[in-house]
Amino acid sequence: MSRKMTIADVAEKAEVSKSTVSQFLNERFEYMGEETRTRVQNAISELEYQPNVIARSLKKKSTSTIGVIVANILHAYSTQVIRAIENVCNEKGFSTIICNADDNPEKEQKYIETLLAKQVDGLIVVPISGNLETYDKLLKQDYPIVFLDRLVDGINTETVLLDNERASELAVNHLLENGYKDIAIVTTSLIDNVTPRIERINGYKNTLEANGITVRPDFIRGMELDSFSQGLDALFSLDKKPDAIISGNDLTLMEILKYTFENDIKIGRDIGLITIDEVSFGPIHSPPLTTIAQPTFEMGTEVATILLKKIKDNKTKRNQVIHRHEPSIIIRNSTKKEGVANE
Repeated sequence: MSRKMTIADVAEKAEVSKSTVSQFLNERFEYMGEETRTRVQNAISELEYQPNVIARSLKKKSTSTIGVIVANILHAYSTQVIRAIENVCNEKGFSTIICNADDNPEKEQKYIETLLAKQVDGLIVVPISGNLETYDKLLKQDYPIVFLDRLVDGINTETVLLDNERASELAVNHLLENGYKDIAIVTTSLIDNVTPRIERINGYKNTLEANGITVRPDFIRGMELDSFSQGLDALFSLDKKPDAIISGNDLTLMEILKYTFENDIKIGRDIGLITIDEVSFGPIHSPPLTTIAQPTFEMGTEVATILLKKIKDNKTKRNQVIHRHEPSIIIRNSTKKEGVANE
């Protein structure tokens, strides 16, 4: 096995000092002429020299790496936003480490500790309510951190998220315009007061009331994914059943579609259906699914841009700044009621 090349080998090959090679590796090109730069670059290429990234990062006090911790990577939202974050970071010379916390505070805490041990320059987190002390400690140390998708009471940092109440408003108004009157909303568990779920239900309630419709508590369901079948059984066993359902997110949607298929409930004939979160199969489902889309690429781009600016400026705003993004409706046949034309 050939020995590992060193800075001394590169310096000897390029006929320069080791400090000149070090300056080249740290992109301090103003300290050398074009000919010298070329010689060093050629020497690095010919010797196939690989810099010691860890040593360089310790010296520069930067690893050009950020950590991204999502609550549940199974959400289409998560993967789409991650893609946008990675695009921005890659363009700026940063690498990303992606972690999936599974909505588990202990797992999230472990990932935060691991990423800090790896000396990542900053964090983008879809936060879980169980780690308030950790978030607060990081912010007091002026560590660059930005939240995504969720707010945390008592923690003042910049957060990028959807206008969730507006998303429900679009959904409810669209269903009312298409002749539906008994509208239910179904989402994942409400126990931890997760921001999007709570805000979407609030938007649902407010929009119904604005249209003079009494809110029915039994039409609001927040359930764990493994109990959806029983919860939907209870919903469809009511004396007055819903004629339309708003799905709170894409994972909820999958459970609703599974239930309607297994129970021979025809979407568009027996029940109207609209979901928050655009899904890849939405246009090809039978019937095609009406969705409320999040601008995931724009949200991922913004949250990455905010974090990289914090890292560059070496300071963190202590006040809570909330960046809301506008949802949009994609109208398809799952909300088309016979006798009422879709717009």
